[in-house]
Amino acid sequence: MISKKSLLKTIKTIVVCTTLAVGSPVILAKLGFWGDATAAPKFQKANEPINYGSTPISFATAISRAFPAVVSIHSTKEIPKELNQMMRDPVYRYFFGDQRQMPEGQSGIGSGVIVTSDGYVLTNNHVINNADDITVKLADGRQAKAKVIGSDPETDLAILKIDLPDLKSIAMGDSENLKVGDLVFAIGNPFGVGQTATHGIISATHRNDLGISTFENFLQTDAAINPGNSGGALIDINGNLIGINNAIYSRNGGFQGIGFAIPVNLAKDVMGELIDAGHVTRGWLGITVAKLNDDIRKSLNYPKGDGVVIAGVIRQGPAFNAGLRPGDIIISVDGKTTTEPSEVLSITAKLKPDSAYPISVVRNGETLDFRVVAGKRPLNKPKEQQEEPSMQKNNAPSK
Repeated sequence: MISKKSLLKTIKTIVVCTTLAVGSPVILAKLGFWGDATAAPKFQKANEPINYGSTPISFATAISRAFPAVVSIHSTKEIPKELNQMMRDPVYRYFFGDQRQMPEGQSGIGSGVIVTSDGYVLTNNHVINNADDITVKLADGRQAKAKVIGSDPETDLAILKIDLPDLKSIAMGDSENLKVGDLVFAIGNPFGVGQTATHGIISATHRNDLGISTFENFLQTDAAINPGNSGGALIDINGNLIGINNAIYSRNGGFQGIGFAIPVNLAKDVMGELIDAGHVTRGWLGITVAKLNDDIRKSLNYPKGDGVVIAGVIRQGPAFNAGLRPGDIIISVDGKTTTEPSEVLSITAKLKPDSAYPISVVRNGETLDFRVVAGKRPLNKPKEQQEEPSMQKNNAPSK
């Protein structure tokens, strides 16, 4: 039989043990006994941004200045469908009627630059060549039908006109003093994805003999230029227009790091004449010229010295009437020395028609001076570009 004293002791022991069992986890948790294993995770404050006291490198301001002036150009032209040979047969047409199909439309996408606040847009000729319908889309979402004011296939430039209020025009830069290594940005609508800016440097200046156009004086850049960028802007670090994107060197049609742009100084001269007259007037001598090589030097007995040989002379043309003949070596035109065929072409183009200019040549070892009355260079009608597979104009088909 359990005594009263033992019973009380047992009850007391049970109460103490129960109290410890219930309360110890709380006490131990407050004392940190359980540690991170049972603690709820708490958000730690993120690090503040680092500021070293200098402005990070960004050209957002320059690009934002030019963006509103760069537009997307959508052109459409009708291409007659080729008829089935049977449908060409007069007998078939007699019995079944003329079943010639309607022409199908071909669309293309390029870029352009608003150069005046009243709506003149500068672009490439090949972007709008033979187009039946041209729509210009602005960066702010507006769009308008465009009218072709004039085109110049020999520099691959064209001027359009749109009628919209509050147009933002681009600031014109100077391409004369650009140097290899200068930072540049290309803005356009590559592949029709929307307005895009890419960056690079001037890789070379005065590139010619590329077979892209008649008058070549290209800026070369490694800024990414892709199909759809044609006619877009090449700008400097201040947002000034320094070139019009024109072509890419590519084996597969995509970016290879070699792009070409028409210098803005040349574009400004052409633009002015296209707006004023609808075409460009250039001087003309009626000659074809070639670069001197060892065989030509030997045959003409001209072992040393600079110059460009006359390969052909058009009868009754300005040069012919002045006395110039094939085999003459041109050493200067209008007082400017000539060492490359492209220089003769460029200098001649700037001559004023119906005005006389001095030309110095070497003939049979003797230097002769002539005065030639420049003619007017015949206008070339726009035609489809015949391209080498590796040199591509960068307008893109629409999706």
